[in-house]
Amino acid sequence: MFQPNYRITHKILKYVAHIEAAKEIIENSPLIPSYERKFKDEALIRAVHYSTHIEGNPLNFSDAKKVLEGKAEDLVARERDINDIINYRNVLKYIENIQKAPIDEKTILTIHKVVMDKILTSEKSGKFRLEKVAVRNSKTKEISFTPPKAEEVGKLVQDFILWLSSQEAKETFPVLKAGISHYELARIHPFVDGNGRTARALTTLILYREGYDIKNFFCLDEYYDRNLQNYYQALQSVKPPDNDLTGWLEYFSFGLLDEFSKIKEKVLKISRDVKIKKNIGQVVLNERQERIVEFISDYGKIQNQDWHNLFPEISDDTILRELKDLVKKKVIKKRGKTKAAYYELR
Repeated sequence: MFQPNYRITHKILKYVAHIEAAKEIIENSPLIPSYERKFKDEALIRAVHYSTHIEGNPLNFSDAKKVLEGKAEDLVARERDINDIINYRNVLKYIENIQKAPIDEKTILTIHKVVMDKILTSEKSGKFRLEKVAVRNSKTKEISFTPPKAEEVGKLVQDFILWLSSQEAKETFPVLKAGISHYELARIHPFVDGNGRTARALTTLILYREGYDIKNFFCLDEYYDRNLQNYYQALQSVKPPDNDLTGWLEYFSFGLLDEFSKIKEKVLKISRDVKIKKNIGQVVLNERQERIVEFISDYGKIQNQDWHNLFPEISDDTILRELKDLVKKKVIKKRGKTKAAYYELR
C-alpha cells in the first residue's frame, strides 16, 4: 500500500496553526448573502482561470470571466481553450456536489472526464493511459520527470485510494492529507493529459470533504500560478529512494495559509465595513476619519495614547479637529473630560 514519507516540521506546525485560526475567523464572521455570493463567484473565476493558465491556456482573467458568463462569442479564441475554461467550472461544481461521497477510482476518472470533455477523445477522457508519457519543461522542452509505466498506473491508483480510506489517512491532518494527495496523483500521472487539473481538483475535493471549504471562498490555484517555477520545483523536490514529501508539504501548507489569510482579511474588512455603515449611515468621511472609525470599531474606543500610535506624525490639534468633526457628524461621541476622555461609536 502507498505509504507517504514526511516529517512534521516547525514550519508545517506554524502554518497549520495559522490556517486553523484563519479558518475559524472566516467561518464565524457574519456576511450578508450578497457578499457571500460575490466571494464564491470570485473564487470560482480565479480557480478556473489560474488552474487552466498553469497548463498553458492563453485566455486571461477577463476572458475566463466572459466565458463563464456565457459571452464566449465576444472572444477570438480556440475552441479548446474555451472548453478548458468551461470544463474546469463544471468539475468544481461536480466536486461541490459529491463532498459526502467516498473517494474511489470512479471519482478520479469522472473528475478527469469532466476536465477533458471535448479536449481528449472518448478513448482517453476518463480512462487511464495505456502509453508512456513524459513531463517536459514548458520552456526548454527538456524532460523534467518520467512518470511510472502505463501498466503500473491502475495498481498505483488503487494503492493510493486504499491509503486515502485507511485509518492512517483519517488520522492525518486534513491539510497534509490534501497535499499528499495532490503530489501522489501528479506523480502517478495516470492520464495522457489533464493530470495537473485533475490533481488540483481532487485536492479541492479533499479539503471540502474535511470541512475546509470555508464557504467555497478559497482558490489555491492562484498561489501556484503566481510562481510556476516554485510550484514545479516543490513537486520535483520529492526524490527517490526515500520520496520525502516534507519540502512539498511545507510549500503546500504555506500556500493554503497564504490564501486563507487573504480571505480572512477581506472577510474582516467587509464585516467591519458593514458594521460601521450600519452605525453611521451614508456620512462622508476623509481617510483619517475612516481610520479613526475603523479603530473604534475594532477596539471599542479611542483615546489620547491610541491616536498617537495610529497617527505618529500628525499633531494632536489636527486629530482633535477630526474627532470634533466626527462628533458633529454624529458618528462618534465623547466620554469623560481632559486626558481621561475617550471616544466611541454612537
